Parts: sequence; structure tokens; C-alpha cells
Amino acid sequence: MPRRTATMLASTLMLIALLCAGVFLPVPYAEMSPGPTVNTLGEHGGEPVLQISGHKTYPTDGHLNMTTVRVTSADYRMNLVEAVYGWLAHDDKIVPHDTLYPDGKTEQQSTQENAEEFSQSQESAKVAALKELGIPVKSWVIVSTVVKDTPAEGRLHAGDVIKAVDGTAVKQPSDVAALVTKHKPGQKVVFTIIPAKDQAAAAKQNKAATVSKDVALTTAESDDSGTKRAIVGISAGTDHTFPFTIDIKLADVGGPSAGLMFALGIYDKLTPGSLTGGKFVAGTGTIDDDGKVGPIGGIEMKTVGARDKGAQYFLTPADNCAAAAEDTPSGLTLVKVKTIGDALGALKDIDAGKTADLPKCTTKS
Repeated sequence: MPRRTATMLASTLMLIALLCAGVFLPVPYAEMSPGPTVNTLGEHGGEPVLQISGHKTYPTDGHLNMTTVRVTSADYRMNLVEAVYGWLAHDDKIVPHDTLYPDGKTEQQSTQENAEEFSQSQESAKVAALKELGIPVKSWVIVSTVVKDTPAEGRLHAGDVIKAVDGTAVKQPSDVAALVTKHKPGQKVVFTIIPAKDQAAAAKQNKAATVSKDVALTTAESDDSGTKRAIVGISAGTDHTFPFTIDIKLADVGGPSAGLMFALGIYDKLTPGSLTGGKFVAGTGTIDDDGKVGPIGGIEMKTVGARDKGAQYFLTPADNCAAAAEDTPSGLTLVKVKTIGDALGALKDIDAGKTADLPKCTTKS
């Protein structure tokens, strides 16, 4: 066999071997890509995304689209060829698997966590919108979760209202940890609670639950690395009672990043006229009960997804601005927002055509 032919054959066989290895060799990476966008003012799956009853609503138009990121599942093992292809693709992003799923988090755990964050983001969006409108919302601190094999297991339950700890009134979730950690591990702490079942029964009758009880727990030692603080094994959160019904009908979406756009959609439907003036506005950002907008992950994927659907403006959390501005899709204006008030002000300028007044994102933002 001529040397040239033999060399070409060997090279071909080596290339085939490398391709086979690339297909079957798993690598510790995951892929992020632009996901679906949904107009919070419109319909999804044949029904309105925002459904409000018990309060006057107004017709609106335009788009206030929430945006998403599509990621490979926790159980999926990417191969080398897929990773290289993803690195070369402009609109996709390859990241270490542990970035999306730290500490060996399973698909089931990730789905549950995303669902809980999505539910909380909806609650906060409702509260933020109604506060901005001056509509009062009743709030209280509750037990969000109870950790297995901790002092609270079987004694406190998710949904229990926490009125006080050691006789000190609790006004916000952070108060609970502050009061518990005043103790040393092994000391007793007393929770004054309204059991979840009593709170639910009272809510059905549209009245406040008044009967509380004390639950004494012996604190345990935190197993956090390098700390020895007292814990009881719960996380605290906030629950609310709204003066009318606001339902958000959107399945197959998780995480907290749609909070801002839900809040704006609710505000738009509860006020005369159109916030956008018929323009196509998309955006992202977490939101808390006070209307503060927080950063999210995958901003580059979300701006691409929004522009592909026709968005002209993108409401961007201030802390994401610099990253988003590094590769802004052509024709999309990135608008910096820190609060729901900032977002409403920007929408007013967009409606009026005062785009020069918009606080725009830059790489130095």
C-alpha cells in the first residue's frame, strides 16, 4: 500500500475514533439556550395568563413578555461533541453542570425548588403591584419548610403562622432566625403559632384566626461548615391575604425570574389605558414584596429569545445590565430597572415616545 494512502487511511481511522469517543465520552457540562416567552397580558394554552376577579379591570394591548431559559436536565449527561457544538453556537451557552445543579441536585429536587420559587414569585408580584396601586394587602410570617430529622419535625408544619418567638413578636421572616440564634445549641426556644389548619379554616370564612398555641423546641447545632449556631430546622416565609382574586395561569415554568413582568401585567390590567402604548416590551427580574427588582441567571439567553419574538425593549435588572449589554441583539433596547417604580416610569416614556429619556444598560452599568 502506498505510504500516502496508508497515511490517509490512518488519519481517517483516527478521526472516526475521535468522533466515536466524542459521542460516547460524557463531559461535566450543561447547556443553556433561549426559552419560550409569554405575554403576561395575553393568553397561554387557550386561557388568559392573568385572571382577576372581584375588582374592576381594564382592556389593554401591546406586550409585557416574561422570558425563560431552556436548560438540559440534571440527569442528562452531555457528550464532548455536543459541548463543542454548544461552545461554537452563538445563542447557546455551555456551563459547568454544577453551576446549574450544585451538590448533586437531582432533576426532581430541581423541579421542586423551581416550582416553589415560581409560586413565591407570583405572590410577591401580586403584593408589589397592589402596593404600588395603594391597595392594602394583609401579610404574616409562616413556616415555609421543615427539615427532616431536626427539632421542628412533627412539631411545626409548613403553613403554620409564626406570631412570636420567646414572646417577641415576629414581623418578617428574618426575625425568626435572629431570635433563634440568640440561643446556644441545646437550649429551649418557644414558638407561638397559629396552626396551618386553623389559619386555612379561618381564611375560608374570610376572618382572621385568633387561637394560638406555644410550641417549645430544643435547639440543635447547625451542621454548616465552620459555624456552631442554634437552629430548629425550619425556613420562614411570608403569606398574604388579598382583597380580591388574582390567578396566574402558566404551567411548565419555574424559578423566580418572571416576578417583575407578572407585577407589571397585574398593574396594567388594574389601571385604565395601556402601559406600553401597544409596543412590544419584554423583560425579566425577580421582585420582592416591596417592589425591588433582583438579578437573574441566563440574561444573554433571555434577550435573544425576546428579540427573536419581536421585542423592541427589554426591562433589565440593574445588576444584569453590564452582562446583557456585552452582546445586545440588534434592534433591542435594554432598559435598566431597580424597582417596579423604575419599570413603570420607563413604560410611561416608551408609551410617550420619549426613548431618549430611558435609563439604558451599558457594559459599565
